[in-house]
Amino acid sequence: MRWFLAVAEHGHVTRAAAELRVSQPGLSRAVARLERELGAALFDREGRNVRLSRYGEVFREHARRLVAEDDAARRALAQAADPGQGEIRLGFLHTQGASLVPDLIRRYRERYPRVTFRLLQDSSARMTAALRTGEADLAIVSPRPDDPVFSWRPLVVERLLLAVPAGHRLARRRRARLADAAGEPFIAMRPGYGLRAITDELTRQAGLRPEIAFEGEEISTVCGLVGAGLGVAIVPPPPQGEGVRHLVLGDTAASRTVGLAWVTSRTRTPAVENFLAFAAADR
Repeated sequence: MRWFLAVAEHGHVTRAAAELRVSQPGLSRAVARLERELGAALFDREGRNVRLSRYGEVFREHARRLVAEDDAARRALAQAADPGQGEIRLGFLHTQGASLVPDLIRRYRERYPRVTFRLLQDSSARMTAALRTGEADLAIVSPRPDDPVFSWRPLVVERLLLAVPAGHRLARRRRARLADAAGEPFIAMRPGYGLRAITDELTRQAGLRPEIAFEGEEISTVCGLVGAGLGVAIVPPPPQGEGVRHLVLGDTAASRTVGLAWVTSRTRTPAVENFLAFAAADR
């Protein structure tokens, strides 16, 4: 499985063999044997290069999960006697990179200094995908994943803000309702980000069908565009951006819960279980 994934990643048997430190003929025979066992051609050959066939595309996701399970099992066996060491693969949202995640890791490593972290930062959709494939052990996301394959523990509830340009008609207020922003262009995160789903639902509840003027992948970009006078945005705390005023949203549902998600059925190392218990108890 690992050899198959290496060839799929490199698109070249010789380069994959060099990375794996095996012979090119041996790797080619192994791939051919796998294809015979599966009864399907996993690669299409294009000169010296190879690319995944449609069967290979299907098989790759299963191979990733099998390798992830094998890795988790090996780590669990190696670390079973000592949850105070090992590696935790933690995914998190861009918006949690400034305070929540650094604070959690700092305080956890004060107690368990031998534990290391491998961090992955991206959208909620990317985080749940990383959990599925085993690329991440835990992910800090919002909103709660609706797929029953995931378990979830809430960590913090954030009151959402309405970001408006400093010279905006609402800028002198301290609070506002989304209905007050009727007719305004909105700056939003791209689809696939949890905050975009929340924005869409809140504006729907408020009876708004806003024009999405721009879409971004970073809260700092969204707030920068608001500061440039290009629209308004629903954002989490803490406030960001020059030339931006942040108003507390008075809408009842204008909050989001940020929590830890993981694949319920997947084997977790003692270090991961220990961090999960620590993060949940701390909040």
